[in-house]
Amino acid sequence: MFTGIIRAVGKVVALQFMGSAAVLRIDGGKLGFAQASIGDSIAVNGVCLTVTRQENNIFDADVSQETLSRTVLGRLQPGDRVNLEPALTLKDGLGGHLTSGHCDGVGTVVERKPVAGSIGFSIHAPANLAKYIAEKGSICVDGVSLTVNEVKGSLFMVNIIPHTLEATTLNEYHSEREVNLEVDLLARYLESLLRGDSVATTRPRLGESLLTRHNFSK
Repeated sequence: MFTGIIRAVGKVVALQFMGSAAVLRIDGGKLGFAQASIGDSIAVNGVCLTVTRQENNIFDADVSQETLSRTVLGRLQPGDRVNLEPALTLKDGLGGHLTSGHCDGVGTVVERKPVAGSIGFSIHAPANLAKYIAEKGSICVDGVSLTVNEVKGSLFMVNIIPHTLEATTLNEYHSEREVNLEVDLLARYLESLLRGDSVATTRPRLGESLLTRHNFSK
């Protein structure tokens, strides 16, 4: 699990494709990744990856075909900066909101504009994700926990304060930039619960007539 609070900005060293998958090599920057161990989890632009190789502050992570299809990691180039967050531990504070690092899809920045000392972004979300995005709810954009200020159909608006602009890669984003999106886990679970209740109400009740029909009772 993660919180959407970026701990460091790293830099892509290499992205090597191996069939339908890839290996991503990253310089951990100020993260101090020299203390990491193979098998540790780290979110790279909001995507949970596993460290498979580590030397000094450089680490490798495998990127599966599924992850490549649901995120923009496959478009990264050497030198690109990426948001990094180590996995949450029990002693860590929950400064953002709980995220899994399992990105739901890709959004596109539609507009960037100054808003009272911060920067406002309008982002287009895929139709299958838009229903999970609510005003004043939380969303993770390239690993950054943000509050949704407004929703208009498949568009949602967020404001980025100066500290976040400085501590993440978001200040580099302009129109047509594609970003990884992870919707609020609570919205996902709520839909699943409601869908389960709906299915339950349509199922026949386990009564005598049902048992008789299937030869369990006479």
